[in-house]
Amino acid sequence: MKRLWFICLVAALLLTGCRNGAKKGGAAPKLSIDYSQVQVPEFSADSAYGFVAAQVACGYRTPGSEGQRKCADYLVRQMRRWCDTVIVQEFPTVLWDGTEVKGKNIIATVNAREGSPEGSRVLLGAHWDSRLWADHDPDEKNHRKPFDGANDGASGVGVLMELARAMSSQRLSVPVDIIFFDVEDQGVPEWADAYADDSWCKGSQYWSNNPHTPYYTANFGVLLDMVGTERPRYTKEEVSRTYAYNILNKMWAVADAIGYGKMFENTETSAILDDHYYVNRMARIPMIDIVQNTQGCSFFKYWHTMGDNMDHVDKNSLKATGMVLLKMLYGDYGEKK
Repeated sequence: MKRLWFICLVAALLLTGCRNGAKKGGAAPKLSIDYSQVQVPEFSADSAYGFVAAQVACGYRTPGSEGQRKCADYLVRQMRRWCDTVIVQEFPTVLWDGTEVKGKNIIATVNAREGSPEGSRVLLGAHWDSRLWADHDPDEKNHRKPFDGANDGASGVGVLMELARAMSSQRLSVPVDIIFFDVEDQGVPEWADAYADDSWCKGSQYWSNNPHTPYYTANFGVLLDMVGTERPRYTKEEVSRTYAYNILNKMWAVADAIGYGKMFENTETSAILDDHYYVNRMARIPMIDIVQNTQGCSFFKYWHTMGDNMDHVDKNSLKATGMVLLKMLYGDYGEKK
């Protein structure tokens, strides 16, 4: 997840009309479905938490590391349990300082139930790498050290793994593609006297220009990032509003309908540079970002610090995010009774 100076100061360059402050969003749309009554497969908070912990146990998931190799193998092995296809898209890329590395986007698909019409699909995403540098740690001695990335990276992946398990037991009428993007969090560190265009989100940039299936498209996409914090706050950030306004409003309305309105706050905030930006701009798939966004243009207390570990991942937050996604997906694409 991205540097604060970029979000607060440069985001206005990305999109016309980007807001520096925050304001209340418009009235929630009227839903034609009572999502609170939609039946969905079980989402296990314990399983999601376990998937987060297993990623962290692999070690630092940084480019070229043993942790990257071990975690990639783990993710592929697990996703093959529930998904019909799993593809590893290896790609070369260059970090901000010229270092050449190799990334691995992991792409898994849960097929639609038999007899479903062809042509529609849904895209879900999260990044699975952890950052090389704890450049926001209060102790300057840690600024060049890697950290666990339990929330910033592993939490979104853990939720999507549990969603894959749940959806495999009760198929939707559309295929669901799940992408774990690599080399998302290796942008220019705070201590570097440097700037590099597009130094973040390397995996989504590569995939958006080189989709795993020629001419790939989807009805819409949802990105998860930092969804394991205690008492999370998700806002309607600018990139999501600009490219996928209808999906964003529906997701927030579903959250409100099932009791998570305080978590999915009806507040419009400034643009965040995340994987969804490149999916929207390059792949032209409308994608929203469900991302922790604390008051004052920040993310969470332990963002890019040594404190981003399993001690600060909350099971209830993982489940809340997963349940909002399940309710919307099964309300729209579940088997009608």
